[in-house]
Amino acid sequence: MSLTPVIDSGLPVDALVTWVDGSDPAHKAKMEKHLSRQSSGRIPGASPTRFASVNEIRYCVLSILRFAPFIRNIFILTDGQGPGLRADIERWFPGRRDSVKIVDHREAFRGYEHYLPAFSSRSISSMAWRIEGLSDNFVYFNDDTFLIREVSRDDWFRAGRPVLRGTWATVPLFRILRDKVMSALIPLFRQGRDWEPRASYHMGQWGAALLAGFRWRYFYFGHAPFAIDRRVMERFFNGNQQLMEKNISYRFRNFRQYDFISLACHLELASGNMNITRNDFAYLQPYNRRRNYISGKIQICERNDRIRFLCVQSLEMCTPEEQKLVFNWLTYRLGMEEN
Repeated sequence: MSLTPVIDSGLPVDALVTWVDGSDPAHKAKMEKHLSRQSSGRIPGASPTRFASVNEIRYCVLSILRFAPFIRNIFILTDGQGPGLRADIERWFPGRRDSVKIVDHREAFRGYEHYLPAFSSRSISSMAWRIEGLSDNFVYFNDDTFLIREVSRDDWFRAGRPVLRGTWATVPLFRILRDKVMSALIPLFRQGRDWEPRASYHMGQWGAALLAGFRWRYFYFGHAPFAIDRRVMERFFNGNQQLMEKNISYRFRNFRQYDFISLACHLELASGNMNITRNDFAYLQPYNRRRNYISGKIQICERNDRIRFLCVQSLEMCTPEEQKLVFNWLTYRLGMEEN
């Protein structure tokens, strides 16, 4: 059974997905080499769960092909790996095999290879705009983000400008003060050892807002695919190369790094982009939840046809039964159930 949709013409839009398989022995060895003198337990950005994969990438890519047929190419940015999706694409979307392109970190980091290998998503995403052939208008996906209903170009780009999903938030003063106090006190009780704060989702966005000139508030967005104008990022980094190099100099995710997507968002806002809309995504973090948590979230997604995007985090920490429940439902949403 083929699910191949009609591919319409119009504004070129690509999708970019960052992905890594942390269970790959080669990837593990590469990480261990750079952790040889440090304990991964002391580096929040080196936690194994950040790199774990239970094949979410399969549903991410297939959902784009299914619900966003206008997407021209899907670039998967990875580190010498491949997700093994050819058979699925040939079966369900014949003719789209060449639309899915595997891109190695070395291409995005060309000229900056001395910063590789990179294990920080913030470092890697900061170079994503440099991929050869990537359209000026592209949508950034994490591999645990999926489409569950049809979307159109206007959901991501209007009048040639990215659509921004989120809400305004005030300065995260509590987190700023907490990190300063903990950084000062904890070494006193750990025999002088340094302490590194966790790279907070909010703080990464606040750091990006500061770079774009915002001082009293920031635009907070959730875990959904995000539209980006590649040209905006190219102009910014060409004029601020030191900022780019500082961000990619961290091999593991670090609290000092700013969030690339948030920077793109705040640069849009600073330039007068008012394509702002409410969040229309669902967020699942099913690990260690109550018994009916997953089924309850699924019911919400089924009832609310405004929800078109879904993020499922830490699925690798769930039981096989919980993983099966999520993947069976995604298979149903994609119309890929076996006859």
